[in-house]
Amino acid sequence: EELEQRVSERTYELQDTLKQLQCTQAQMIQSEKMSSLGQLVAGVAHEINNPVSFIHGNLEHVTNYTDDLLNFIQLYQQHYPNPAPDIQQQAADIDLEYISADLPKTLSSMKTGTKRIREIVLSLRNFSRMDEADLKRVNIHDGIDSTLLILQHRFKATTQRPEIKIIKQYTNLPLVECYAGQLNQVFLNIISNSIDAVEQSNTARSIEEIRQNPNCITITTSLVNSKWVQIQIADNGIGIPEEIKQRIFDPFFTTKPIGKGTGMGMSISYQIIEKHSGKIEFTSTFGQGTEFIIQIPCDCSIPASDVQCI
Repeated sequence: EELEQRVSERTYELQDTLKQLQCTQAQMIQSEKMSSLGQLVAGVAHEINNPVSFIHGNLEHVTNYTDDLLNFIQLYQQHYPNPAPDIQQQAADIDLEYISADLPKTLSSMKTGTKRIREIVLSLRNFSRMDEADLKRVNIHDGIDSTLLILQHRFKATTQRPEIKIIKQYTNLPLVECYAGQLNQVFLNIISNSIDAVEQSNTARSIEEIRQNPNCITITTSLVNSKWVQIQIADNGIGIPEEIKQRIFDPFFTTKPIGKGTGMGMSISYQIIEKHSGKIEFTSTFGQGTEFIIQIPCDCSIPASDVQCI
């Protein structure tokens, strides 16, 4: 009996060691993927930023030149109200009046477009800080916003549902000492899961029912005890069944179909928050939605015992 017990204990230890090795291997692979992704995104953002900045800068000059030329044409029309027939015909052919009214609007919309591209590039660069190894003080809201931009295509309306509403309830926060890229990965994992949850809740609802009770993800930030930052990410999706709540942060556990989830996203997120001496918890009601609550210290020297997750 003693031998059997020792064998059983040894077997359990070996199984636990194997599980830890598999988890470590998966984390290393995931970290390498995210680092490579960060470098790729940063490179693409840099290559896009150069020509867009050139175009955006020159649009200012083109706008000024256009205004000067249009003013010159108006001045010419005032002094020569009866031009030659050929000029009148050419003005009618090109619809000079319409061009004079529409060209400034076109240039303005082009400036708006290039400005938007530059904002996207900046968000990509913020999000791509995956390979930064040093602790830095950053604005948490920048990381959340860049993550939302990365996932923007998933919020848009489709033939199956209206767009997913994103509600941001931000509080003024101090800069937080953290590994920015790793926190962005946590935001990406949780918000992606929230999108999956609200889409799954739509399977038994019509578009009209969804419009009456729209898909929604709410992101709230606050300061706790003046030393901790709290981020709450809530959705009105399908929720988490009671029987699997204890396994949400387990390595390799996933409820998604094969090929759509590795089961490492939430496990890695949990360990990233732990690495920041923080806490991550969730509350969920099946059929109503889920809320994840993240708390991290503004300064990594603050002991984790100073606050408890709500």
